[in-house]
Amino acid sequence: MPGHKGISTIGCEGLDITEIDGADSLYEAQGIIRESEINAGTLFGANTYYSTEGSSLCIRAMLYLTALYAKHKGERTTVLAGRNAHKTFLSVVALLDIDVEWLYPEQNSSYVSCPITAGYLEKIIIGTEHKPTAVYVTSPDYLGNILDLAAISAVCRKYGILLLVDNAHGAYLKFLHPSRHPIDSGADMCCDSAHKTLPVLTGGAYLHISHSAPEMLVHKAKDAIALFGSTSPSYLILQSLDCANRYISLDYPKKLAEFIGEVEELKVKLRKNNYDVLEGEQLKISLKTTSYGYSGIEFSQILSERNITCEFCDPDFVVFMLTPEIGSDGLKMLEAALLAITEKQSASATAPTLTVMKKLLSVREAMLSPSEVIPAQEAVGRILALPSVSCPPAVPIAVPGEELSAQAVETFKYYGIKNITVVK
Repeated sequence: MPGHKGISTIGCEGLDITEIDGADSLYEAQGIIRESEINAGTLFGANTYYSTEGSSLCIRAMLYLTALYAKHKGERTTVLAGRNAHKTFLSVVALLDIDVEWLYPEQNSSYVSCPITAGYLEKIIIGTEHKPTAVYVTSPDYLGNILDLAAISAVCRKYGILLLVDNAHGAYLKFLHPSRHPIDSGADMCCDSAHKTLPVLTGGAYLHISHSAPEMLVHKAKDAIALFGSTSPSYLILQSLDCANRYISLDYPKKLAEFIGEVEELKVKLRKNNYDVLEGEQLKISLKTTSYGYSGIEFSQILSERNITCEFCDPDFVVFMLTPEIGSDGLKMLEAALLAITEKQSASATAPTLTVMKKLLSVREAMLSPSEVIPAQEAVGRILALPSVSCPPAVPIAVPGEELSAQAVETFKYYGIKNITVVK
């Protein structure tokens, strides 16, 4: 790079190159980058493209491709989306002026989850005035819940609707036996954050497009990524994605299966010790800590004193994201720390039930309106302008354009959100 000229300050500068001869160019890849993407696609069984800006870039690309597909068919872009969509989804909806109809969970759940079924989805599709262009779901979600994507994709195919999946937490699902990856379950497009479950640098991610998806999605994929991506993609991240191909193709599936076996043994031990361990994906341990007598935040602080940092915590849960890189010793350390915590009487506080809020503006209108920051407790009746959540989990409690109810304000309070941005 011109700035550091390969002179080392932190140690990686000699590998930090730019688009010089022989290094290829991510958005016009015809050389070693394209060869590496093809190698990744062979491993994942899809048309695969690299992102150095995480799944966020891939989500933007998926929605742009969906908008092009709708335009090709002479339709306005409408998406049925699970309510637990990442806030990146909302930003691209605003940028592209996409119409969104929300899919709400059939039963009360954490705001980071939206356990919809194929039957529920079909009822919603039948009841909509205009057939949606796509269905967008998050699976796995932050608590590890995995949707029945095979059944959901069958409904989408029945009605000629694209299926898009935020699979940021599930790159490894491809290498289970049998595979539980969205592409193998019938999704047309999905994103994987390689850095979440594979040994890849932060920002390394994949956009996958199914071989059976409409051809125009493949033809325009690079344009979609380039539209939103930095013109200076990190070659360090690209190199780590390339190295992941070799890592996967050696003995990763075997290594993964053995490690998952150890994780399952730990989950059994935790349940025997009265921990409420959520069902779900294999590389997550999600504990409902209120059943054990602690808030998730309090529980996280106890573990922090034992040099263990959880992936995510809120008043009700703590979540650990595990990979084979933690090894048996890491699992034993986690086991010892968890079993050393004394159970208390179950906590009485429960999360407020989220209800449907009145939509007064589109997401685009709200996010592009003049706004102001106010205390959340003064927000009843105001229109939300921006998502008021950090990452993790980056799942909005309310959506821009909605009129905030008293219950929404109570939910903000429960999750410790003190200030929010509303339309002026």
